[in-house]
Amino acid sequence: MKVVILGPAWPYRGGIAAFSERLARQYQSEGHEVHLVTFTLQYPSFLFPGKTQYSTEPAPEGMKISRLMSSINPFSWLRAGRRIRKEKPDLIVCAYWLPFMAPCLGSVLRCAKRKGTRRVAILHNLIPHEHRFGDRLFSNWFVHSCDAFITLSRSVLDEIDEFDPKRQRPRTFCPHPLYDHYGELLERGVALQQLGLRENQRYVLFFGFIREYKGLDLLLDAMADERMEQLGVKLIVAGEFYGDSRPYIDRISRLEIGDRVVLHTDFIPDHEVNRYFCAADLVVQPYKSATQSGVSQIAYHFEKPMVVTHVGGLPEIVPDGKAGFVVEPTPQAIADAIVRYFKEDWSLKMQEGVRDEKRKYSWSNMTKAIAVVTAS
Repeated sequence: MKVVILGPAWPYRGGIAAFSERLARQYQSEGHEVHLVTFTLQYPSFLFPGKTQYSTEPAPEGMKISRLMSSINPFSWLRAGRRIRKEKPDLIVCAYWLPFMAPCLGSVLRCAKRKGTRRVAILHNLIPHEHRFGDRLFSNWFVHSCDAFITLSRSVLDEIDEFDPKRQRPRTFCPHPLYDHYGELLERGVALQQLGLRENQRYVLFFGFIREYKGLDLLLDAMADERMEQLGVKLIVAGEFYGDSRPYIDRISRLEIGDRVVLHTDFIPDHEVNRYFCAADLVVQPYKSATQSGVSQIAYHFEKPMVVTHVGGLPEIVPDGKAGFVVEPTPQAIADAIVRYFKEDWSLKMQEGVRDEKRKYSWSNMTKAIAVVTAS
């Protein structure tokens, strides 16, 4: 089968690019021919909140990647769609995560349409966390360019009905598979040594791009709880600020928790990700809103229990009391869960639960789900 995967890929970085490349590896392992089609320009620089859009990693080996479309150049959308159409793929898998990309991706899918080609969208998000004018209009345009949908959370599955109320297009939920390409599991002491951290501390990890909806401010408030100092708990913040860092730095100063917070706020390269997860005792996702999170799937890969908030699809992925704790998005609830984990020594029980749960999240389940929904 010929498969085209449309969306972010190398040389772009981030979770969506990682997802597309890992999905391509799975299709290759199943004997399919795969072509990744990505952007010549993904975001105009004035719209990009981080330091750089580009990966510092080498190009992935054994993958065909073509940079064909600019998010802001309609002529490139037509060219990319026509080129894909000429390849006569059996399947086009398109990543969708932001309405800004809808005109580009929807146009490419329309131009690539031909008899015998199925167009399925993997909806990382449909209605974004940070709302903007025109979001629903653009998402509606994109939805009607697809033949079927895969969602990574049940909340997004429900949102499709707003744009396809007669359910003319098949859709299904398939949980986000494991991110299992970030290196081997390290001994905790080795990981701590590589990060220059002391072994006689307990560490919780906040990982990923720092955006307002991810609730780092809630976690910082939780770290001000005096029980954290009594238990020797420190917070590692590992990820790049997407926006102004000053409110967070000021908060740390005002709460007088500078000695409890370790800031590594540059982009974390792929080959360093294992250090942070293997050094941590517990991964905390204090999100204020969410659909799903790739961070959970990295935590599962490195067999780390989690504290997640009761928003979006996070409770679907982290069973409360088995692989972690599910709490309300408040500093008190987050602090109580962290304290409970360490004080009641849940580590062994939850590590067993994490190992049990991670078996559900294979990439073969994703390709099977795509096959089923496109055959409907």
